[in-house]
Amino acid sequence: WRTDKYLRRLEAVLLVADNTHIYELTGNGDVLEPEHGVMGIGSGGTYAQAAALALIDIPDIESEEIVRKAMKIAGDICVYTNHNVTLEKLS
Repeated sequence: WRTDKYLRRLEAVLLVADNTHIYELTGNGDVLEPEHGVMGIGSGGTYAQAAALALIDIPDIESEEIVRKAMKIAGDICVYTNHNVTLEKLS
């Protein structure tokens, strides 16, 4: 589906979400949906995803707090992930 020779080998991913769904769009054109409603990308993405999955079942914890804690854990573990987080909250 990619005709530009330079972009054919693009190994990029993009997460897109609204209030009810989240999807990962891969550089190959695949659309993936998470099994448990949590996704992570990048060098620390698997760490953040694992931390979020551990936190998601805690009663009375807000999604913003889950994200911030998961990103902090990922930043603490992964040398390529820092603690600078820009969070956009969907209403």
